[in-house]
Amino acid sequence: MPLDLLPSHHRPIELLRYAGLMAWLCAGLPLLIPGLFGPEPLPRPAYYSWWGLQLLFGFMYWHYLHYLPSRTSRVPRLLYLLVLIGCALGTSLVSNTTIAGILLLIVSGLLPWMLPAAMATAMLLAQNVLLGLVFLTIEGSDGTQAAVEAGLFLGISLFVFIGSLAALREQESRDELRKLNHELRATQALLAQNTRIAERVRIARELHDLVGHHLTALTLNLEVVTHLVEGKALDHVQQAHSLAKLLLSDVREVVSDMRQDDLVDLSSALRTLVEGVPTPQIHLDLPSAELMVQPERAQVLLRSAQEIITNSVRHAQARNLWIRLATARDGLAMSARDDGRGVPELHSGNGLTGMSERLLALGGKLEIESGRNAGFTLHLWMPLEGA
Repeated sequence: MPLDLLPSHHRPIELLRYAGLMAWLCAGLPLLIPGLFGPEPLPRPAYYSWWGLQLLFGFMYWHYLHYLPSRTSRVPRLLYLLVLIGCALGTSLVSNTTIAGILLLIVSGLLPWMLPAAMATAMLLAQNVLLGLVFLTIEGSDGTQAAVEAGLFLGISLFVFIGSLAALREQESRDELRKLNHELRATQALLAQNTRIAERVRIARELHDLVGHHLTALTLNLEVVTHLVEGKALDHVQQAHSLAKLLLSDVREVVSDMRQDDLVDLSSALRTLVEGVPTPQIHLDLPSAELMVQPERAQVLLRSAQEIITNSVRHAQARNLWIRLATARDGLAMSARDDGRGVPELHSGNGLTGMSERLLALGGKLEIESGRNAGFTLHLWMPLEGA
């Protein structure tokens, strides 16, 4: 099955969402069956506190997973994790059980998706150290028992953590491969159209240089013959001369049409390009279903769109990207705007510098607008051929 047709419920983040939900439900069984861990019920304040912490953990977990794997800022991610870890440890403190270990397994599966690998590993170790300290507070527990239980949960947490990290790497590789596949398809579409144009130009050149040349020579010879013959033969020669001139005119008209029909469809290539981008969500605004432009200009605009998308993914941490293409009498304009973090000072890297150079080579220009937490906006313009 092609990567871009893979059902969304087969993505690792969807499987993680439902696996964590099942673990959360299992951790809440003692709330529904109060005598599960012993005949003596918990005091009402502790019981209600356990309910509150359990529900808060489930709400925070389910709510935040809807934003993964989008690149939100690191501070909110840390706050979410601290709240989840606090809720998990709190359940053991109020219930006097080791139930926090199950909830922290869910957090272990989230860590690779929310933090860089080194920071996620440190957070994993820290939460299990805290888990061991909480186990020390359980009635009837000693240091050895708490250490053994914390070590057991640490081993399981590492297994969950590594499995989740592998799933994240697999999804990133799949998304990158899908993006590259659609970039290749968009470029291939332009290349195929350029090949057809080159073939039409070659045929037009052959018609002009060979057929047109011979028809011109035939017309001149028939013109001479009209002065050498008389009677019925002259009528036939004049008729042949008229047909030769008409045929020459038709050939020139066909050659002219073939040379003018050298435009490619930029709209189709852009749609193919954006289909392969999982994040950010791209909103494409095109003037028409087909936008026919010169091949060289179409290639520059397609490469510019690729660079804009790459910057939004790698640097802007944007969730949405709006790309608009518009035509005017004097040229072709493209604007792109994202809702990323922006930059306080503009420093053009190799990608933006190359984009500007390609536009300048065709008489176009590039304008950039940005600011801290104000997103990133680019305005591209290039003249149409002959404008």
